[in-house]
Amino acid sequence: MTTHPSTTAPPAPAAAAAQFPADAGAPGNLAAHLAALAERRGWSDRAAFHQSHQGHRSWTHGEVHELAARTATVLARHGVGPGDRVLLALPDGITWVTAFLAAARLGAVAVLVNPELPPADHAFMAEDAEAVLCVTGPWTEESEGDEGRFAGRPLLGADQLAALAPTAEPTTTAHPVDAHTPLYVQYTSGTTGRPKGVVHCHGDPKTYHDLIGRRLLRITEDDVTLSVSKLYFAYGFGNAFVFPLFSGSSAVLVDRRPTPAAVDELVARHRVTLLYSVPSAYAALVADRGNGHQACFASVRAAVSAGEGLPDGLGQQVGELLGAPVLEQIGSTEAGHAFCANSLDHNHPGTVGHPVPGFEVELRDRAGLRLPDADEGTEGELWVRGPTVTSGYLNRPEETARSLVGGWLATRDRAVREPDGTYRHLGRADDLEMVGGITVSPLEVEAVLHTHPAVKEVAVAALTDERGFSRLRAFVVPVGPVRAGLETELIGLAHARLAAFKVPRSVSFVPSLPRTPTGKLRRHLVRRGAW
Repeated sequence: MTTHPSTTAPPAPAAAAAQFPADAGAPGNLAAHLAALAERRGWSDRAAFHQSHQGHRSWTHGEVHELAARTATVLARHGVGPGDRVLLALPDGITWVTAFLAAARLGAVAVLVNPELPPADHAFMAEDAEAVLCVTGPWTEESEGDEGRFAGRPLLGADQLAALAPTAEPTTTAHPVDAHTPLYVQYTSGTTGRPKGVVHCHGDPKTYHDLIGRRLLRITEDDVTLSVSKLYFAYGFGNAFVFPLFSGSSAVLVDRRPTPAAVDELVARHRVTLLYSVPSAYAALVADRGNGHQACFASVRAAVSAGEGLPDGLGQQVGELLGAPVLEQIGSTEAGHAFCANSLDHNHPGTVGHPVPGFEVELRDRAGLRLPDADEGTEGELWVRGPTVTSGYLNRPEETARSLVGGWLATRDRAVREPDGTYRHLGRADDLEMVGGITVSPLEVEAVLHTHPAVKEVAVAALTDERGFSRLRAFVVPVGPVRAGLETELIGLAHARLAAFKVPRSVSFVPSLPRTPTGKLRRHLVRRGAW
């Protein structure tokens, strides 16, 4: 038996590397680097962002960097300086982009948060990050009355910023930093506890692009991106901010999660070539449009899926609908973007692909010890190290010590290594259910039930009955109205495909499943049986 203490991705083809060269040199200040790159490559008059709301306006690379320099002056007038943290609670749009670049130009640190969080969450993050300024979206009269939102920190509204920036003098000199200077903070989704601030540096975005955007996805200046995942999440940040600005391409920015019909319209309007989404949104796209290629997706050359594993068969349905390959990947806030990914050259459906070039992956047991027979199909927990893995959590030394050991990140994702070196994702370590003293993976049960044509989405959890016994229950989002006998069919399907202890005792039909804004299932709510 050959052991694999850690595995790395095979080298990319030389032809691809030559066709899509990396931009040489360390980036220094990200905002200054991107502005200089756009001018040097002749991208100044090329579209960078298409804002789908407020009149479908497009912004060129030159306009973006000019407005960012002016926005930096406005932020400086509001007390923002080098090393200060600026909380951005904004929907996707040009103000988000220019505010981020403005903070970078000043040497400040942008704190990226979901603008739709409850007031208590915003207050926690503003206080935890010690934000000197909170740039916020437009609030309704009701939201303005939320006491304690942003913990009493100074506020600057997006409408105010948009009005002040165009007439401000541009900040022409960027604050000097190196690749290891903190650039931004993103908070984890909080699926396993209170969100933690993850710190990333000025050099990280270039690495995301060089290793994933340029090398694996072959993004060129002619590509147009649509990302269902938003800019304030790690996945969306790379897709719709980093990749376009480093490649001279463009991205469509949507201020809210688009419906399947909106995706159709936006893809057709902007001739989108790269579509990024999460499995639940892809499932909705298929359910809304059915199987078979749709003409509105003729421009799409590839789709990427992350956030959770694609259920069996869904990837094929999405591929048939789009007429393009579906590339599954896995990443984390701590890694900044993907650390395992399929590519245009090496796509292995049902897996999350090979480790991204430059990253190492190991399978370990619950005690953190490497599994020597990981290549023999043994399940383990994924540990990863690589150039963009965070050095630590903001103000969380104990959490940092627990999750980051010797440069290796404990992802808490379960996986198995396939013979070809790819990894198959098996869910989170805390996803396992205990039924009658036996450990059960709900993903295995969900995969079987999802093959039924009447099932749109499904989640399985162990719930305690009135006698105190743990029983599996399936929560199913149906395709269309629930017909008589469907519960019996689903339980029968599970009986035919699974061991008896893995078969749900009951099925509850629900209109939706509880998910985080990133599309991840909130299993702790499913285990309660109500949400």
